[in-house]
Amino acid sequence: MSSATVPEDPGSRRGLRAVVDAPTTVSAWLSSPGMKRFLQAAGLENAVRRGQRWGASHPTLMDALFVAAILAPLSGRLYLHPARHAVASWVLLVAFFVPLALRRRFPCTVFAVVAAAAFGQWAWDVLPPQVDFAPLIALYSVAAHASIRRTLAAVGVMEVGAVMVAESWSHENEALRIFMFVSGMVTAATVLGVNTRTRRAYFATLEERARRLEFERDQQSQIAAAAERASIAREVHDVVTHSLSVMVALTDGASYAVHTAPDRAAEAVAKASEVGRQAITDMQRVLGVLRGSAGAAMAELHPQPGLAQLDTLLAEVRVAGLPVELVVSGARPDLSSGVELAVFRVVQEALTNTRKHAEPGASARVRLDFAADAVEVTVLDDGATAAVRPDEVGGHGIAGMKERIAAFGGELDAGPRGIGRGWRVHARVPVDAGAGTA
Repeated sequence: MSSATVPEDPGSRRGLRAVVDAPTTVSAWLSSPGMKRFLQAAGLENAVRRGQRWGASHPTLMDALFVAAILAPLSGRLYLHPARHAVASWVLLVAFFVPLALRRRFPCTVFAVVAAAAFGQWAWDVLPPQVDFAPLIALYSVAAHASIRRTLAAVGVMEVGAVMVAESWSHENEALRIFMFVSGMVTAATVLGVNTRTRRAYFATLEERARRLEFERDQQSQIAAAAERASIAREVHDVVTHSLSVMVALTDGASYAVHTAPDRAAEAVAKASEVGRQAITDMQRVLGVLRGSAGAAMAELHPQPGLAQLDTLLAEVRVAGLPVELVVSGARPDLSSGVELAVFRVVQEALTNTRKHAEPGASARVRLDFAADAVEVTVLDDGATAAVRPDEVGGHGIAGMKERIAAFGGELDAGPRGIGRGWRVHARVPVDAGAGTA
């Protein structure tokens, strides 16, 4: 620093902030309410906004323009009033300011060059005092972009310079005052740089947190959408598979009996028509969820099937050609509509699989066991036994049943019967599962 430096008022530290962080200061000034109103009236708001974005994306070029704005008047002064050591003065002037254009990319290197120039200026005293703020800008850059350890090292170098400057004023009894003033400026530049780095890290943390929350939100939306699609697909599978299999069985039977027993063929066709209409109603109820409020209002007119509809289901299965027996034991407790729907779909899917894969002449039995703590449903058939039934190779029948029962805390087992021929499906659902579910 120049030995000719005159102490300034400590209030000049506010000016130091404007110098060392000039781009941010200008950006804040342009973003002030009064300046915004002026720019809007002048039609320059968009141009200024584009300029701010361009400056944020080209920080090195902005620093170069800042350095050029400082060098222009100082170079003119040096040209008009050459110093005693003309070459040394120009070299020091360049060393003071030109490296500042790279202060964001290489803060420590820039500080080293500027500090060396400052010690050269202290030794030769060939430049005007206005150049003394360059080391403060370099120190600010180190504090804002480098580690704490390097920042402390830079502060130590600056304090050595403060001692050297104070020593040059010892003959005028101003040493202590000069040292305190320079140390205060060093502290101010360091604090400003550390605050800038902390603020930048804080904003980066907020941006990362916002990105993470957005990613998690998208994930949750995808999971919810996948779960909803799986639920709708399961419902459509249960409705369509059962209804179509019944209709196919009825129409096949009608085609065989149309010549020998026209009455029975007509009855089978009528029943197939009834099953088809019911399937359409069920499909409208399921797809109504996807249509919004209008579909939901329509769905309210068609309640979900439950245990009360088991007799109708078994009647359809019998008409389709599969003898089935229903056995109920125990007193039926109060069950939620969700549990009743799950039990109904398990019976429906199990009987559909039996009708599709059992040998001709097979029969089935459905057993409901009501207890105080759980409801158990068992579906047995005496058809052909296989380790894996054909519909479960790449199918979703048993998987859908397990998901339905698991949703209410229950368990489901499906596989060949341990004794005799056929298949067994057994599910157990706690009585209090889904309590309060509409």
